[in-house]
Amino acid sequence: NEESAQKAIVKLNGMLLNDKQVFVGHFVRKQERDTAVSKTTFNNVYVKNLSESTTDEDLKFFFGEYGKITSAVVMRDADGKSKCFGFVNYENADDAAKAVEALNGKKFHDKEWYVGKAQKKYERELELKGKFEQSMKEAANKNQGANLYIKNLDDTVDDDKLKEMFAEFGKITSCKVMRDPGGITKGSGFVAFSTPEEASL
Repeated sequence: NEESAQKAIVKLNGMLLNDKQVFVGHFVRKQERDTAVSKTTFNNVYVKNLSESTTDEDLKFFFGEYGKITSAVVMRDADGKSKCFGFVNYENADDAAKAVEALNGKKFHDKEWYVGKAQKKYERELELKGKFEQSMKEAANKNQGANLYIKNLDDTVDDDKLKEMFAEFGKITSCKVMRDPGGITKGSGFVAFSTPEEASL
């Protein structure tokens, strides 16, 4: 029940487990988490693809047009050379949003700026995870029908022999005879072709 769940959160959230601090909280569906992140207001703006000659003062000049700035900085290495990206912090979140809307994709000193919300580490990871999952899904869809499952294999058939048996039908991307932990064949395996057309031959 909800009361027990709440007790567990109160007692365990923030505790150390194997020297790592754990987070315990109510389950939130991925879709809702993503929506919450995308809807959060922000004051800190990230700008990249700057010209090496762009200074803090330039950022203050361009971004100051959209509202009161508390800081504007071009990131530099130990030698003072520009890393060609920077951050601008606004006092007001609405002004930050206006600046992103107005300046993203604009060209300055022949460089097209990327201007967006400065993401926290977990937000960047969430975005990258989403992109990765999407590319995995696309790859899986692409390979649908290109993977074959084979059973009733003789005990003498290994990966190489299986590959040899199917090689004449097309390019094999992977080939595996399934075995138990002791290395004994399970009498089944998988063969993946580069295209579904080859697999159907």
